[in-house]
Amino acid sequence: MKLHSDSFPNQGVIPERNAFARVDPQTRVALAGNRNPHLAWADVPEGTRSFAVLCVDPDVPTRPDDVNQEGREVPADLPRTDFFHWVLVDVAPDARAIAEGDYSNGITPRGKAGPLALDGTRQGLNDYTGWFAADRDMNGDYFGYDGPCPPWNDARVHHYVFTVYALDVAELGVSGRFTGAQALAAMRGHILAQASLTGTYTLNPRLHAL
Repeated sequence: MKLHSDSFPNQGVIPERNAFARVDPQTRVALAGNRNPHLAWADVPEGTRSFAVLCVDPDVPTRPDDVNQEGREVPADLPRTDFFHWVLVDVAPDARAIAEGDYSNGITPRGKAGPLALDGTRQGLNDYTGWFAADRDMNGDYFGYDGPCPPWNDARVHHYVFTVYALDVAELGVSGRFTGAQALAAMRGHILAQASLTGTYTLNPRLHAL
């Protein structure tokens, strides 16, 4: 399979319109466009009965001590973990593209509804669900796509890996409020092919200036 995006090139910078937050000189960060990016795929294997789409940031700090703290920086060599930004399953087998903004167009405080979504698809919970759990203004179930919002003081540029999976099942074996990890587990043994592309993003003004 092959995957590309008209929203940004592979290994290129994700535009602010596709991010959850952008750099703001006065307040450090401000809310951004939060539109899901365009994705298009080709060379689909025979026997494909549905597609799934995941977006994962593997650069999220494993410790919150320095995150967004004035006068401190999250060390680049700090161990990192995965953070799911998009979990989409049951995409029709004849689909070959997702238009920019179809699944997310702006920020929805307390999260977008789900799991049922456009054209019979289902969306799982992204990891903003846990991130905002203790925030009285933002807590809720975050279904579907919510874009990049890395710590503004992270010494590491974050990478966002979008992967489309061709599956041999018409409906993935997950239900209710499923997560990215649960979707991945349900895909095991059903993946006929997959393709990925990566975008980068940072809110660290020091890295912007490099």
